[in-house]
Amino acid sequence: MTHSPKEFDFWYAVNNTEVLELPRNRLETFGATLINYRLITELMDAVGQVRVREGRIQAFRPEILTPQALSESPLLEGFREGPSDDFIQWLREHESELILLKYGFKIRHETVTESVVHDSVENVVERVRADLKARQDPLAALVLGVDEPWEVCLLKLLFEVVRRSAPANARDLRADPDGSRHEIDRAFRRAAGDRSQLAPLAALLTRLNKFKEYEDRFFALVRSHSG
Repeated sequence: MTHSPKEFDFWYAVNNTEVLELPRNRLETFGATLINYRLITELMDAVGQVRVREGRIQAFRPEILTPQALSESPLLEGFREGPSDDFIQWLREHESELILLKYGFKIRHETVTESVVHDSVENVVERVRADLKARQDPLAALVLGVDEPWEVCLLKLLFEVVRRSAPANARDLRADPDGSRHEIDRAFRRAAGDRSQLAPLAALLTRLNKFKEYEDRFFALVRSHSG
């Protein structure tokens, strides 16, 4: 089997990328997450020169991928109609036991900065690692990869982040598929610290048709603000 140059470059980058530091925090289940990465690469045409890229990746809120959505997605493109139909039917029969998540990411190129350092890659890695530790950013990541195609190195980072986050994201979504409970809990926390947030909280509960369910908790909060 022959491989195109682009395919070779892709797998070369994947196989020569090492995620040195993963973000301590997992991806948010009910909102977007910004991952702050540092990517260290040796210049391909120079000795003793190392490029350090710094940027952000936006991870969008994960979504539950239903059997219907999967059947309409390009994930099954190329499968013969019979086997793909059987697979979708199997998913429908076992939907209560499974949860498939769809993640979306955007490399924010407007935030990417880079610098070239004249030093060994080992020394640069240690300095950047120490800097990240001092900053104590729970969403910081450190990657050692290749200079071209460098974006592929970030794909490997995202794979590792998703692999670690997916079990907790799935548990959250099983308990709160549409995120309404999460939204309500946040609204209660805001109202607990700010009386002016009681009216927006009541409006939210009414809009979600949840006022009856949270009525006791709401009026207990009203009484606490009344002193």
